Amino acid sequence: MQKFTLILHKMLSWIPPLLDGARITISLTVVSVSAGLVLSLFVALGKMSKNVILNKISTAYIFFFRGTPLLMQLYFVYYGLPQISAALTINDRFLAAFIAFTLNSAAYCAEIIRAAIQSIDKGQFEASRALGLSYAQSLRLVIIPQSIRRLIPPVGNEFIMMLKDASLVSIIALTDITKATRSISSSTASAMVYIPAMVLYLIITAVFTLVFHKLEKKYSVYE
Repeated sequence: MQKFTLILHKMLSWIPPLLDGARITISLTVVSVSAGLVLSLFVALGKMSKNVILNKISTAYIFFFRGTPLLMQLYFVYYGLPQISAALTINDRFLAAFIAFTLNSAAYCAEIIRAAIQSIDKGQFEASRALGLSYAQSLRLVIIPQSIRRLIPPVGNEFIMMLKDASLVSIIALTDITKATRSISSSTASAMVYIPAMVLYLIITAVFTLVFHKLEKKYSVYE
């Protein structure tokens, strides 16, 4: 009983640094996926464009960032860019992670957006053009608003995946949950810290899963 009490006391003392790490994990995921969604809209439209140059650039972008590991992309942004030019050095670890995660997320979200837009009946687009709307207006006022409902489930999945992939930032010494866990484990010589760390990940994942589930029900395609 005394041993259990000691372990529990230790776990409670680990909560503050783990929560600090959770703040980094959550904020990085939220800003990266949000920025990635904005960028992905342009990439998706570029891939759908009849302009050969835009189409090729967008296709190459998606192929590259979906075809290479996020870990390598993060390494390159933080360690590789300074070797190309000192002007490209990013000293802020959070900023470096944000850039790598945003570029990666944009590639995946671009395919999600493209699929959602192309899932809308072509008659909707033709009808809007017949009413005198331009191509851009048709997309902005008719097609994209309808496709948003179809975006929520896959974007939610992308968000959860990115939330867990955020643990990769520990390799550039950014103190997220994983980095905080490793530091505590090293200083205390105890692997028990991984228990509250995993529970914390589960709680965060469950909360955001619930949020996206609520959004999916609210904006259901079938309503």
